[in-house]
Amino acid sequence: MVLDGNWYTEASDTLGLGFSLRIKARLHEETSPYQEIAVYETDTFGRLLTIDGLVMLTDRDNFVYHEMMTHPALFAHGAAKNVVIIGGGDCGTLREVLKHDSVESATQIEIDERVTRIAEEYFPALCDSNDDPRATLAFEDGVAWMKNAPDASVDLIIIDSTDPIGPAEGLFNEAFYKQCHRVLGNGGLLVQQSESPLVHSELIGEMHDGLRNSGFVDTRLLSFPQPSYPTGWWSATLAARDTRTLYAPQGELDFETFYYTPAMHNAAFAQPAFMARILGG
Repeated sequence: MVLDGNWYTEASDTLGLGFSLRIKARLHEETSPYQEIAVYETDTFGRLLTIDGLVMLTDRDNFVYHEMMTHPALFAHGAAKNVVIIGGGDCGTLREVLKHDSVESATQIEIDERVTRIAEEYFPALCDSNDDPRATLAFEDGVAWMKNAPDASVDLIIIDSTDPIGPAEGLFNEAFYKQCHRVLGNGGLLVQQSESPLVHSELIGEMHDGLRNSGFVDTRLLSFPQPSYPTGWWSATLAARDTRTLYAPQGELDFETFYYTPAMHNAAFAQPAFMARILGG
């Protein structure tokens, strides 16, 4: 991360690219027991949340990520009652999950409580479902939580993590995926943010291999624009515990969205030729 006058820049030497936003003010900065967290006011993207110098969300475009991390999986399942979110400390994913009347409980497992408390202060719209009686906020390690969870107790697992470094590193391996497979019930689904197809295709291929090696019978990649993330093109990986078609949405969309529609649901699973080859499609 670089602050140059009035500009915030997330620069990656490894990828040879960067993303910049002109900022008006630094609203908050602290070092939690896990990471450095900062909030800025920008000229054109509203408020910006960063962790360890990396963009987590902005007011302007977070709706795309949060909707695509939740609604395709929930509508593909069609009847998820018990949902667990690993990560997602800004609470935007939790808010979208709770728009589904079929959901009876949604548990958010966030290792760093300070992310949630900062989101409550600076991004209150993302947290407006935190007091929903179906919601539980737990501040603990997601890997340990999954290891201790009962067999076949969850319908949908959403892994809304940061990049596979630091606190999130343990969420991208077969040992963790096997625990997720054990915890999911029949018909259960897992969805995990899976970086940019343009520059992280090798990681995505390894994730799909790892999920299949861990017992998941089918994996699919869905992609969507995310302007404030590296390359502006992001993805999520959807995995089925047992036989299930992951494409077609089930049920009617009866609440307001800003990006997700049934047509976008279906379109998101279409793959460019290079990704189809990597994924074996």
